[in-house]
Amino acid sequence: MEGFIQLWESTGLSNFQPGQAMMMAVGFLLLYLAIKKEFEPLLLLPIGFGAVLSNIPVAGIAEEGGILSYLYLGIKSGIFPLLIFMGVGAMTDFGPMLANPKTLLLGAAAQFGIFGTLLGALALNLVPGLHFSFKDAAAIAIIGGADGPTSIYVASKLAPDLLGAIAVAAYSYMALVPLIQPPIMRALTTPEERLIEMAQLRRVSRVEKVVFPMVLLILSAMLLPSAAPLIGMFCLGNLLRESGVVDRLSKTSQNELINIVTIFLGLSVGSKLSAGQFLRAETLGILVLGALAFSFGTASGVLMAKAMNLITPNNKVNPLIGAAGVSAVPMSARVANKVGQESNPHNFLLMHAMGPNVAGVIGSAVAAGVLLALVR
Repeated sequence: MEGFIQLWESTGLSNFQPGQAMMMAVGFLLLYLAIKKEFEPLLLLPIGFGAVLSNIPVAGIAEEGGILSYLYLGIKSGIFPLLIFMGVGAMTDFGPMLANPKTLLLGAAAQFGIFGTLLGALALNLVPGLHFSFKDAAAIAIIGGADGPTSIYVASKLAPDLLGAIAVAAYSYMALVPLIQPPIMRALTTPEERLIEMAQLRRVSRVEKVVFPMVLLILSAMLLPSAAPLIGMFCLGNLLRESGVVDRLSKTSQNELINIVTIFLGLSVGSKLSAGQFLRAETLGILVLGALAFSFGTASGVLMAKAMNLITPNNKVNPLIGAAGVSAVPMSARVANKVGQESNPHNFLLMHAMGPNVAGVIGSAVAAGVLLALVR
């Protein structure tokens, strides 16, 4: 009889807690969104599966000594987000941004959502039951850049206990770009502005594409060293692509390496979705702030484009491309193109929108560097 009692006490059923069941349900919801709705499946699928694994009672998969605890070292050390940034750099074409440099301003404007959210997170301390330190607020704010690896990198440095909620919020809102952005874009632009057609972009030389990542790295090293890890790996990946002499390395960065790291990173994030860490009042605050941050970043980019048109009325940009300043590459650029074609089927904004889209990746890394420098 004693043996049966011991056997029962070792089962998951006898050790299940309500919180663990809820978090497993959250994990299955993420799997549903990834598989059925195809919302950011490359990361939501491993994150969701990691959430299920980490909430299995007694198994200790996410506890010290478990496989997910070892994988999490890749996030804790910053290795996984940086390797992903290298892969993103290898897949990035700076051509549209270099062909129209003023789109850098649109990418920069979209980062206002980050700093607005920083103030919003601190303001939430007025709500009973919520408390965010400046480090917590800075980690939450980076969601506004709509850049998953950057959000994870900053959270791992400043607020590792909030990592799961921040990562889920960041990737969830990135997946919802086609739903969140269009209403904001239409509300802030007139039908006439959405009809604006832009001239074909000039051809960017290979020399420009090779020199730019090195110039960007030097500027980062001189002005904002705290952003150098992110920007440095991004520039390395881009140089592998544009140099034209290391195709094998470039293809590996774009495919095998980034795919392997994405699996490990997703599982590691999922390991932080345990009931004890996720089921808190702060999590709801993070989800709300994430939505506001993303919306504010979208609006800031559109409004900056409208302001640029007032300054240079003879060389107007379609304000819709300003929404692509958030660094959800290339989804937000596609959304800008789609909304533009609703008003004018012959208006092709995709390549124009890729300029601020790529600039947004740089902008989010710079914003992350600023936040990391502020809390040192």
